[in-house]
Amino acid sequence: MSGETDVRTAIDHDEGRGAQDGFLVLADISGFTAFTTATELEHGAEITGALLAEVMSALSPPLEIQELEGDAVFAIGPDRVVTRGVPLLGLLRRAGLAFRVLQEKLQADDSCSCGACSNVHMLDLKIVVHHGSFMRHSVRGLPRVAGPDVILAHKLLKNEIDGEAYILLTRAALERLELDPTAEGAQPVTESYDHFGEVACFALELDSVAAV
Repeated sequence: MSGETDVRTAIDHDEGRGAQDGFLVLADISGFTAFTTATELEHGAEITGALLAEVMSALSPPLEIQELEGDAVFAIGPDRVVTRGVPLLGLLRRAGLAFRVLQEKLQADDSCSCGACSNVHMLDLKIVVHHGSFMRHSVRGLPRVAGPDVILAHKLLKNEIDGEAYILLTRAALERLELDPTAEGAQPVTESYDHFGEVACFALELDSVAAV
């Protein structure tokens, strides 16, 4: 019992840990599985790594990169950092633009004719944005965030949206940003997941969002 108490006390007193509210953002490369399984391992990994690095650089700051999850970047934006005055949609557009610029540069490079370098066009970017609560903690010194809203944000990557490059915002995220979905040209979408039920969302074409 005392050991459990010591652990909880350490977490409670660790600076930056504990329950917080904020944005949960996942930027995912669509087409990743087909690309990596159909192309050369070395160049395929280099290409997707470079594209993800561009997205990370565009998002942070002000977002905090939490984890690199294979084909996706997971970032968080606590409310104390990403306030209502921060143009988050423009920031996401900047990430999409950075992805596209490098993608076109790689595609135009004809110095290598391998499958990976020839098929960069197969890749695209989709971004999921949710606003909710999360618990900061650490596992063997590695920072982690957990909670139902974190799980929901990840589940939203599996959705019924037709299209490759888009931003999917939950109603909670849109309300926090104080955005009018009609004015933004967002299309209402309802997704359904076990344990969460129906989740009201809004989809935007990534290229339609004004840059910062």
